[in-house]
Amino acid sequence: MYREKYSELVITVMCQPLMAILAFCWIYVRKYQSQRESEVVSTITAIFSLAIALITSALLPVDIFLVSYMKNQNGTFKDWANGNVSRQIEDTVLYGYYTLYSVILFCVFFWIPFVYFYYEEKDDDDTGKCTQVKMALKYTLGFVVICALLLLVGAFVPLNLPDNKNSTEWEKVKFLFEELGSSHGLAALSFSISSLTLVGMLAAIIYTAYGMSALPLNLIKGTRNAAYERLENTEDIEEVEQHIQTIKSKSKDGRPLPARDRRALKQFEERLRTLRKRERRLEFIENSWWTKFCGALRPLKIIWGIFFIFVALLFVISLFLSNLDKALHSAGIDSGFIIFGANLSNPLNMLLPLLQTVFPLDYILITIIIMYFIFTSMAGIRNIGIWFFWIRLYKIRRGRTRPQALLFLCMILLLIVLHTSYMIYSLAPQYVMYGSQNYLIESNMTYSDHRGNSSLSVPKRCDADAPEDQCTVTRTYLFLHKFWFFSAAYYFGNWAFLGVFIVGFIVSCCKGKKSVLERVDEDDSDLSDDEPSLYSV
Repeated sequence: MYREKYSELVITVMCQPLMAILAFCWIYVRKYQSQRESEVVSTITAIFSLAIALITSALLPVDIFLVSYMKNQNGTFKDWANGNVSRQIEDTVLYGYYTLYSVILFCVFFWIPFVYFYYEEKDDDDTGKCTQVKMALKYTLGFVVICALLLLVGAFVPLNLPDNKNSTEWEKVKFLFEELGSSHGLAALSFSISSLTLVGMLAAIIYTAYGMSALPLNLIKGTRNAAYERLENTEDIEEVEQHIQTIKSKSKDGRPLPARDRRALKQFEERLRTLRKRERRLEFIENSWWTKFCGALRPLKIIWGIFFIFVALLFVISLFLSNLDKALHSAGIDSGFIIFGANLSNPLNMLLPLLQTVFPLDYILITIIIMYFIFTSMAGIRNIGIWFFWIRLYKIRRGRTRPQALLFLCMILLLIVLHTSYMIYSLAPQYVMYGSQNYLIESNMTYSDHRGNSSLSVPKRCDADAPEDQCTVTRTYLFLHKFWFFSAAYYFGNWAFLGVFIVGFIVSCCKGKKSVLERVDEDDSDLSDDEPSLYSV
């Protein structure tokens, strides 16, 4: 009976947000994909990979809720939460992580690279389908090798060394396999996912930290006036036409133009064509109902921008206090800056455990944090673009993002969402480890009307000093802190995140208003005269 009750609980908790996640991913991907170059496989891949990342992040509050649900607020286990049921809960969540993380590894190291290279080969018209598949598989093989190496390193580098120092080589190899089998591959999978999370941390430092300042400030500043931009553009057209007439006047008597004048004339004519394209788009925007509608929403956008700034400051202050707490009171770098309890309180660390007692308020808050990360990351990617060192590979535009860029976009967002689990742990370590669990401790009470002392059990919030049989650690924590050096890298990454946010905030404040048009570049092959581009910031 208890098993059926628990199964119904897990299904109820997990299935409710799935439809919302899939709907959001479909709308999100369809919003940015190119209408002229859309591909079914790349669209499905992008939607699926982003949905898997969000579902994995949604497992965090479910994990915390289930370990908290097993205990009463007075610190005692509920009647149905015996040892077997507790183990079943832990194993179910752990297998859920195994499944989702395995799918993430499959997407990152095989499917997304394969689809990307397949469409790269498709650009060549002379290439057949079989050749495209073969070439894509050849390039994808390198990613598969990297994944295999990560799994092997994580699996065969045990955290516990054999006790017998005089053991033979065969005994050492046997110990490695026993260690792998006893942990059910937890170390191998944890090492691989932690490696991806480390890459996600770098993406969050580059894109999310800047987007947290760029998004609200762009909402507050808005865009330039279309009529004013059109007036400036008309003046530029007149100036370019005057230059063209001046150059052409040199050849009225039939003399050929010098090579330098011919080059200048060609450049001015190309510039004139670009300005006339811009004129047509500005005229369309100025007279469109969407521009008038966005103008009416300006007060609401300003309010949202101010709200996002307060959210960013709340997040940054909480992260700073959490990192400062680790710097002052943690066990050191060798432990991954693990901290026992919370010595410096931060706003989110106080708010999450409080909301956790009323399900699903903490779930809602974590969802808001994750969605905030996605939107700010998207703002950072839109402003910065996708680069390979100093070479810009792709731009992300509403309705004009190529299939390859869409795959890159979802890959980056997938890695950033993976990193949010550790960010939430950084802000509320006790909440992520134990939820709202309490355990009983003996307290000696002295009564004046009785002789001697009386022992009384009182509840205490679970922390790192709690007995293992009294508090159940979340499966999320096992993945986050399996390897201390990853935790240490995340700690220093948080400081870099704060530094980039401050620099990005200064840069965003100094930048002026954006144009109502997206910038027209010569390397934009997806631009056409029939596609006016609007900023709907």
